[in-house]
Amino acid sequence: MSGTTVVRRADWAVVWDPRRERQAYARGIDIAFEPDRIVHAGPDYPGDADHEIDGGRLLVLPGLIDIHAHPTLEPMHRGITEDVGSERLYGSSLYEYNNAFRPDPEGMEAAAEVAVAEALQSGVTTLVDISFGVQRTPTARMVDAGVRLVTAPGFRCARWHTPDGHTVRYRWDRNAGRADYEEALSFIEEQARHPSGRVTGMLAPMQIDTVSPEVLRESHAFAKANRLRWQVHAAQSVVEFLEIIRRHGMTPIQWLAELGVLDETTIVGHAIFVDHHSTSSWPTRKDLGLIADAGASVAHCPTIFGRRGYTLEHFGSYVDAGVNVAIGTDSYPHNLLEEARHAAYFGRIAAGWVHALATADIFSAITVNGARALGRDDLGRLAPGARADLVLVDLAQPAMQPVRDPLKSLIFSAADRAVRDVYVAGEPVVRDGRALRVDVAGACLRASAAQRRATARTPAHDHRGRAADELVPLTLAEIR
Repeated sequence: MSGTTVVRRADWAVVWDPRRERQAYARGIDIAFEPDRIVHAGPDYPGDADHEIDGGRLLVLPGLIDIHAHPTLEPMHRGITEDVGSERLYGSSLYEYNNAFRPDPEGMEAAAEVAVAEALQSGVTTLVDISFGVQRTPTARMVDAGVRLVTAPGFRCARWHTPDGHTVRYRWDRNAGRADYEEALSFIEEQARHPSGRVTGMLAPMQIDTVSPEVLRESHAFAKANRLRWQVHAAQSVVEFLEIIRRHGMTPIQWLAELGVLDETTIVGHAIFVDHHSTSSWPTRKDLGLIADAGASVAHCPTIFGRRGYTLEHFGSYVDAGVNVAIGTDSYPHNLLEEARHAAYFGRIAAGWVHALATADIFSAITVNGARALGRDDLGRLAPGARADLVLVDLAQPAMQPVRDPLKSLIFSAADRAVRDVYVAGEPVVRDGRALRVDVAGACLRASAAQRRATARTPAHDHRGRAADELVPLTLAEIR
């Protein structure tokens, strides 16, 4: 869309207040943007407009930031992993179930389209794609869908597996890990030249327990020297927590600090099982302080862990400690507004106190905190000079009514049902609630076919050779 677009007299808007350095409501203002840049966010835009949008009955938001997602994998698990968790591996699904349901390349392509459409339709304009290695075709399809993509091709030196459902073993191949790391560097450099200008890179050693200390240090140093961000899964399971203690005599967060890779460049994926968590039984109480003092960020993904019965203990305590907490979807659905709602509920339940976490904290986590984690001051805010990534919310949607405090209505009631239009780099990518550049119905059909192929292969990947229906029974028995 060329020229200048103006949303005239928006009923509500969330704008950036530079004096107080926080988000704030504004009413009856104009939001003007050109291709890729906001040029006005205040009363009475004086310039000419090539396109005008009536802002009556609209809430205008900055584009949301999904700081941690696996779009090429997780949509394939829908209808499979909701109720699973290894009873003898502390309820985690990582080691036994994820390995048993492996999509093929065609399935990953379809999953990427399904996930990015869900994300866009929930107001996400920036998505961090933590892939399992370099995946060119799924990446291209997500970029074509219009999202601002942070590509993070994963690399690791070991792969875990369980031979019996109660132990986790690691198959190490450091040469393969280094080759994967070097391929990730090349792919990030390649994507930085993408003609859309909407693709940046992030280094993503996959897990703290599957990457050698040498590659962790080297990749972090490269990220820091090249002004990239570096994200690692750490403190994401009891198994991993105990494994790092077994290897190093300290918690995963303390091991990151010991390695010298915990700083403002770092995003810790999940950071749930820290030294104060109720499952830990560990004598120290310094993990949160280490994260905060280093200026590192946490990628909080409440839904996937809530399905397993775990959460941060608690979100408000991380905020109070000075930790920059951003939110990601990780798994399905890739719906960041629902994720924000779960973060609020789980945070208050874990704290046992309604005032432990405010809605403003949650909204910051899906906007400016995500931008801060990415080292970007031009995302997550409506302000002149920021990127033209915007979300138009329909205040007339019944779940938004009555409109007294629109962010509360959006997060706690309406979610994506009220998202009307989404713009990325000044271009419309969602209109009337539907992604414009994705054949969603076609992608869903292809994902369904790929899931059937994956479940047919399950016995070959399960340590006991179980069929999919034995490993993960249907919710209800069928009448035959």
